Amino acid sequence: MRKVWDLIGGVHVPENKHQSVQSSIGTLPMPKELVIPLTQHIGAPPKLLVAEGEKVLKGQVLAEPKGFVSAGVHAPTSGVISAISDHPIPHPSGMAARCLTLIPDGEDRWIETKGTEAKGLEDYREHSPEELLNIIRQSGIAGMGGAGFPTAVKLSARQPISTLIINGTECEPYITADDMLMRERPQEIVEGIKILAYILGEPDEILIGIEDNKPEAYEALEPYLKDTNIELVEFQTRYPSGGEKQLIQILTDKEVPNGGLPADVGIVCQNIGTTYAVKRAIQQGEPLISRVTTVTGKACQTNRNYQVLIGTPIGHLLEHNGFDESQCPRLVMGGPMMGFTLEDLNIPVVKTTNCILAPTAEELPTPPPAQPCIRCGMCAEACPASLLPQQLFWYAQSQNHERLEAHSLFDCIECGACSYVCPSNIPLVQYYRAAKGDMRKLAQEKISSDRARERFEFHQARKEKEEAAKLAKREARKKAAEQARAKAAANEDGSTEGNVSGKTASSPADDIIKAAMARAEAQKASPEEQREKLKRGITRAESHVESVQKRLDGLDPEATDKQREQALAAIEDAQLRLNDAQQKLAALKLPSTRSASDSSMSSTPSSAEKTVMEKIKASPKEALEKKIATLKERIGVTEEKLAEADDESLKTALQNGLDKQQTKLKDAEQQLAETPNQLEAPTATPETEDAASVAIARAQAKVTAQASMSDEDKLKASVESLQNRLKKAQKKLTSAEAEGSEHIDAFRTGVEKLQAKLTAAETQLQQDAK
Repeated sequence: MRKVWDLIGGVHVPENKHQSVQSSIGTLPMPKELVIPLTQHIGAPPKLLVAEGEKVLKGQVLAEPKGFVSAGVHAPTSGVISAISDHPIPHPSGMAARCLTLIPDGEDRWIETKGTEAKGLEDYREHSPEELLNIIRQSGIAGMGGAGFPTAVKLSARQPISTLIINGTECEPYITADDMLMRERPQEIVEGIKILAYILGEPDEILIGIEDNKPEAYEALEPYLKDTNIELVEFQTRYPSGGEKQLIQILTDKEVPNGGLPADVGIVCQNIGTTYAVKRAIQQGEPLISRVTTVTGKACQTNRNYQVLIGTPIGHLLEHNGFDESQCPRLVMGGPMMGFTLEDLNIPVVKTTNCILAPTAEELPTPPPAQPCIRCGMCAEACPASLLPQQLFWYAQSQNHERLEAHSLFDCIECGACSYVCPSNIPLVQYYRAAKGDMRKLAQEKISSDRARERFEFHQARKEKEEAAKLAKREARKKAAEQARAKAAANEDGSTEGNVSGKTASSPADDIIKAAMARAEAQKASPEEQREKLKRGITRAESHVESVQKRLDGLDPEATDKQREQALAAIEDAQLRLNDAQQKLAALKLPSTRSASDSSMSSTPSSAEKTVMEKIKASPKEALEKKIATLKERIGVTEEKLAEADDESLKTALQNGLDKQQTKLKDAEQQLAETPNQLEAPTATPETEDAASVAIARAQAKVTAQASMSDEDKLKASVESLQNRLKKAQKKLTSAEAEGSEHIDAFRTGVEKLQAKLTAAETQLQQDAK
């Protein structure tokens, strides 16, 4: 005979269990509709897999577990999902939650599943504990005697488990669901215990705890425990010996630490109903779609236990037990000690519904008004958790959450023993439940607040980092510009001194020739071809301007300043290209038909000669003045666009671009003011003018040679040029990707465009060859 220890505290209450054990476990007709809450367990809500109007089969997964601490939901019968909406659920507050409404079709047809879940496992020992845990998880099994903690999570303890305890106590008055299961299905319960032991790695001890008020259940289990290491332990009836921590203390004399779990002391506890459900899931492949529920109370003509489908409305359950609503002042889900009042008969049966109590006023009279606490200390003597209910009551009244936490409020199991013995009729448990709810709510709000603060601080840090990077870039550009201006000024000073002293650092003729050659390289077509090319360029430029403007108009309102600046810069660049092409077209004049000798002997200078000479004669001051004029022209265009803009985001982008242009104008004007007036343009000597004439003649000859090329030769030259440009662009794209450049998209677009042009040119060349 195993030694047992006395329960700390506790009370003796009228049992009232005999009313519902006179008949075997019964069944009920199919209700008209089933209301299935998505969340019937502690933890994360499952992920919904069905939609309104969808036909489902019995056992089909309606919602799958989402996260580690979660449980799925299955269809209790075949039918159609008529609604997915909020509906009242079993809860002390009477709250509503997301539920599925299933209209049965009367066929009760099972789903044809694949794998082992369809028919169960013949020998579960051929499979790993992890596989069995997965089946339990997918079957939606949660604790059926308490708060509904997912069973697979409870069996996945990281600590080594030395003791498995099966809780057959069922100490709450009126409830006999587990008692009838042990009486009628003892073999299946023992099989379920063996499966649990296998999953836990065969613990050293396997104990079934049962009170001495259940002799029939004891006798039914005993024959099936022979030749096993499962021990049936009977002890004195006392409420609340069925509490998890209390049962552990009675059977092992071990105490679970405050805020701890049984696994911390190497113990796992499971309920009789949960054990039976595990057996059905593993060996029959049946998910948790029904449970045994006690229907009792004098307001019902029949008191009995039923195998009830999950989602069955309470009203349907009572209707088949001769319920007289006029005799029942309040309907209770659970027992009289820990249960709560139901305000709606449409509330459904869920996985944790072990009892529906319909008492008369005589059975469960309305408690008298609460009186002031007389500090008798009886509540402290009755508390099975060794708490101080009187102190907790005072702190709950004053909402002193800090003291409540210090006095281990969350170790209270809400058994109601303190309220039962209180001579002042104070509903102590209600105060504790309310205080717990407030503390959980405040804790959740603090978590949300901390997360929001962390997100805000991260956002601010990122913005500061971006601003610092922008500032560093601006400083770097400013420094580089200052260095360039200083270098240019130094070069100009050196050039002026060289001219005065008669010493020249480099030959002006060479510079002029290089410049002329560059211009000749850029002009590879005859004037007629140039005109056509410019017309095509103007058309493309106009299309590009329109495209870029549309892109800016459709820019996301939440776009960053950098994106707006890039879009504005693209518009300005496209507009300048268009203006430049139009100016070139207007300035282009067809050459007169004259002989080469006349041309060479003509004293009238050509446009190329004029340009070269202007370049030679231009001073740094004139160059700055030209730059300032160009910037002012750009600023005028931007100001006109800003005045016409309607969208606020476009105005912001244009204003940013205008500010930058004005900054450049200011820098140029300042540089012009600092440029010495005595710096004059280089003097064009006869030598330099002759060299320019030679360079221009050479460039014109090259242009004439190109003009005489056939179309095929020009196309080949174009293909070769495009191939070289594509290689360079691909190389730049590779470098940008390696460096993580922010301009990767621009490089990639350029490569794609060049590839398209090259493909078109090669295709044209092949067609011409045919």
